[in-house]
Order: sequence, then C-alpha cells, then structure tokens
Amino acid sequence: MNKSTPLKESPDFSLVLGGPLYQLFRRARLSGNALELLQRRILAFWVITWLPLLCLSALGGYALGDAIKIPFLRDLEAQVRFLVALPLLIAAELIVHLRIRPVVQRFVERRIVIPEDLPRFHAAINSAMRVRNSVAVEVALAILVWTVGHWIWRSQIALGAASWYATLEGTRWHLTPVGYWYSFVSIPMFQFVLLRWYLRLLIWFLFLWQVSRLNLRLIATHRIVPAGSPSWEKAPTSLRRSFLPKARCSQV
Repeated sequence: MNKSTPLKESPDFSLVLGGPLYQLFRRARLSGNALELLQRRILAFWVITWLPLLCLSALGGYALGDAIKIPFLRDLEAQVRFLVALPLLIAAELIVHLRIRPVVQRFVERRIVIPEDLPRFHAAINSAMRVRNSVAVEVALAILVWTVGHWIWRSQIALGAASWYATLEGTRWHLTPVGYWYSFVSIPMFQFVLLRWYLRLLIWFLFLWQVSRLNLRLIATHRIVPAGSPSWEKAPTSLRRSFLPKARCSQV
C-alpha cells in the first residue's frame, strides 16, 4: 500500500450534515453544504420561537406589568431557553462538524485502523450515517416531542402560578393565546433540537464502540486529534479504556 492510499480512503464523517431538518435548511437557504449561514438559522429560530411570544404577550397585556404574577419578559426561564440555550445548540452544530470530521479522518490517515479492518471501519461509518440521515428517526422525534414531550411539560415543568401563558379560571388552568403558541410551537421546537443532540451523542457513542472492537494499531506517538486540542493522554479515562483493550500496540 502506497503512502497516498490512506488519504484516498479518508472517510467523510459528520454527525450534523444530514437528516430532513438539514435538507430543509438548505432548501430554505438557511444553510450551505458545510453549515454556513449560522446567523440566518439562529435568527430563523428566534423569529419562530421567541418573537411571536413577545408580540402575542404584548397584545394580550402579558409582556410586563403587575396584572399577572409572572409576565413574559420577567420569565427568566423562557428568555434563557430561547435567547441563550437554543442559539447555543444551533451554533454547536458547526463546532462539532469542524472538530469531529478531522478526528475520524485521522484513524485512516495515521493508519490507526489496519488495512484489513478498513471495510469494517467504513461499515461503522455507513451505519452511523444511515441513522443520521433517517427520515423515520426524525419523524419519530417530532412525534415524541408533540405528544409525550407536551404531556411532560404540561404536567411536570409548567409553572404552578398564573403567568403569561396560562391563567387560572375557577379550578382549571387555561392557556392564553400566547400560551398556545408557547405550548404547541416554541416548546416542541426547542425539545426537538435538544433531542436531536441526544441522538447525535448516541450515534457517536455507537460509532466509537464499533471502532473499539477493531484491531487498532496504536502507537505512543500517534495523535488522533488536531493540533492545539487536548492530547490523547488527557482524554477521559472511559474513552481510553474503550480503545486500549482491543488495540494492537506497536513500537516506533
């Protein structure tokens, strides 16, 4: 095998460049092929999840004032969820894409995966990409957040006091007009984005587990992370243990 072969076989791995939502972003000109246009995506989510809440609560008199116990602009949880946490989850996609892809490529470029195991290595990648691109999986996530997620929010997470999104009439709680948008649009969208991250973490874990079953060629001088990143020796103990038992260590 010549020196150029590993480079030609370098895998194109990404946890985020795929799936129905990613394709929707591209068609809507909210993303390029490599997750460009980050500011557009963040702005689009703000327009859908937060801005209608502000407008509807202002129209209903729930944005500020003493008419209710918790007005919209004083609900710290809602502001942090949509103005801080949601943009961070979206921005993290670009960071993860730029960091994870070269790490996976180095398994081949540094010949950590021996030639005999390259088919199994690429099979692990293809398996991960099938789950990432699955329409059925994202549809299932959407159904989950609009059913189970909605029920959990109503029964466990929602405030127990009259607020901008729900008022008490007699002994029953009733959603305000802004509360309907909050309950059926904003909250489910946030939960969907969050669950997609849990799915990606699961895909990454399963991929690393499959790679750890390979007959790896680990050398003390190998660096499988980009320059400037923490070295392998500083990696979490659990990550090192997953590779070392099945690795074939060699001397330089």
